[in-house]
Amino acid sequence: MVTEFAEIGLRIKGLREACDVTVEDMAAELEVPVETYEEWEATGADVPISAIYHMAHHFGVEFTEILTGTAAKLQTYQVVKNGEGREVDRYPGYHFEDLAWRYTGKIMQPLLVVLDPSDEPAKLVTHTGQEFNLVLEGTVVVTWEDKEFELNAGDSIYFNPEHPHGQRCGGDVPAKFVTIIAE
Repeated sequence: MVTEFAEIGLRIKGLREACDVTVEDMAAELEVPVETYEEWEATGADVPISAIYHMAHHFGVEFTEILTGTAAKLQTYQVVKNGEGREVDRYPGYHFEDLAWRYTGKIMQPLLVVLDPSDEPAKLVTHTGQEFNLVLEGTVVVTWEDKEFELNAGDSIYFNPEHPHGQRCGGDVPAKFVTIIAE
């Protein structure tokens, strides 16, 4: 039986091969070691959301298509009721919901993120474009380069994600925020 993560890896590999892109070129474009990229294709595990978003843009498909295997179809609007976002589990301690998974041709990717409490530092990532985070519940600590910003419900940050950044829960209860990534 193929796991959901393995299916993501197979879709990434299939898109890369269909677009005649080498493993080495894709790894270089994503700024990861070839071995890391090969592991993403082999298992689909631990692929950063930013890498999936970048590959979707590169291959000319929707973010959701890589995650689910189903193409988005809506071009006018999409209403997503509370709790009806498409679940995207990528990292332990993070829970993502795609808030526009049926909409095609997106120029930004809105995600609802729930962070479990943890004493671990935020895992730092980089990607192109711009990013916006709005805290809905709890406390989110945003690390941006060597700075940390403690954000509470109603607080937000807009930043250049080409600099190392990450988020972690800043309390003992889960934190919830909306992130909007435009690459």
